[in-house]
Amino acid sequence: MARGNIIFLVFVCFLSCLLVSAKRPHIVFIVADDLGFNDVGFRNPDMITPNIDKLANTGVIFDSAYVLPVCSPSRSAFMSGIYPFKTGLQHIVIGAAQNVCLPLNLTILPQQLKKVGYATHIIGKWHLGFCNWNCTPTYRGFDSYLGYYNADEDYYKHTVAGFYDLHDNETPGWNFNGKYSAYFFAERAQQIITNHNADQPLFMYLPFQNVHAPIEVPPKYANMYPYVRNWGRKNFCGMVTILDEAIGNITQTLKDKGMYEDTLILLTADNGAELIAYGNNWPLRGGKHTLWEGGTRVTSFMSGYGLQETGITHTGLLHAVDWMPTLIGAAGAEQVPGIDGINQWDSIRLNQPSKRTEFIYNLDDFYIPTQGHAGIRMGDWKLLLGYPGSIDGWYEPMNDTKDTPLTYYIFPNTGDSPARLFNVIEDPRELNDLAADYPDIVQNLTARINEYRQSYVKANYPKHSDIAVEKAKQNGGVWSPGWC
Repeated sequence: MARGNIIFLVFVCFLSCLLVSAKRPHIVFIVADDLGFNDVGFRNPDMITPNIDKLANTGVIFDSAYVLPVCSPSRSAFMSGIYPFKTGLQHIVIGAAQNVCLPLNLTILPQQLKKVGYATHIIGKWHLGFCNWNCTPTYRGFDSYLGYYNADEDYYKHTVAGFYDLHDNETPGWNFNGKYSAYFFAERAQQIITNHNADQPLFMYLPFQNVHAPIEVPPKYANMYPYVRNWGRKNFCGMVTILDEAIGNITQTLKDKGMYEDTLILLTADNGAELIAYGNNWPLRGGKHTLWEGGTRVTSFMSGYGLQETGITHTGLLHAVDWMPTLIGAAGAEQVPGIDGINQWDSIRLNQPSKRTEFIYNLDDFYIPTQGHAGIRMGDWKLLLGYPGSIDGWYEPMNDTKDTPLTYYIFPNTGDSPARLFNVIEDPRELNDLAADYPDIVQNLTARINEYRQSYVKANYPKHSDIAVEKAKQNGGVWSPGWC
């Protein structure tokens, strides 16, 4: 072969490699609402989650993935890469009639992905505000939306606080009334995938309703747990399994379409399990609404395209604010400057140490900081100041005939006292408070919290608006934007 032809072939191969390496993956970002640390099969063999388990075990399981202690703050971090205490969303969650939304001056994840050609779709729970149309998904970078605006609702009737809350793009989705949400959320995702042009990168955000209260599931899924005698836990487990089935149906459709090998899947919970709603975080302390590990250290993993080492557990620190820049990094898009999140894509795909060494659990100076007042993680150390949230203690799954009593409570107090210090690497269950033994570490971590407080924004948590209720009545009994 002539030397010129050899050089040409080498150049073509080199160019092909560049094109392959520059390929933008399809991205599926799944949020499992209130899913507990111990509510998946790869940690708890009593749970029936074969699809989740397969994705996790053939991907990268995150052992130290952290979020905020409740819904809206975590979701704001997922979408913006910014700590909620800087956006005013650090206190409780956005209520149905509150004049609040994720600040409109922020560039959020779908908007940044659209700049590099992604088709963007959201199916499920928004919970980042809807008082103005500009707050809603299709005005914030998503091409389509099927889901609900609020924190929770009936799984079949899709009502909350007296009004219907299921929307297909910008119109009420009355045709879904009476249907279980996991079924039609998965069906819509499958329709989008089937009709999608695989040459265009796809971003699909799937914040499922499951497994948030109320405890509702078709009986056949609960009946898959005959050994669970507690009614609530039995049905909760069924809710996990129907979620798993939905994820399996979606991944199968990706395979049928020939897109699966080019898809990166991220799954995370938005907070720890709601203990009074039968979720479980064993062996971690506490649960949702608290800054304990059970409220903030969650089930999370990545699977699919671009991961160089799989079947592993990544132990490095990851935080909710990191998912936006990490997915942007995986997509090869330009990062948004000035955010708190860190692009962890190389750390994850190459199984390298995390780039994160610290994070804030939350900062909330509200009179009663319902989900915890202040907390920081630096290296192996965790410091909590003041009220950590109400439910305390360690609870195994409620498999017996009676509800497990939640016997450990901490009553609200204000201010930074007491200080609680834990080495969460040596003591992940937070059994041993070391504050009295290491006052210098308490002092150093408190000083670091005070540095973060320099960028603190007062919580935006107004009273509920009567105008929102009147708007819902005028719109045929449907929660609707357009009142702020």
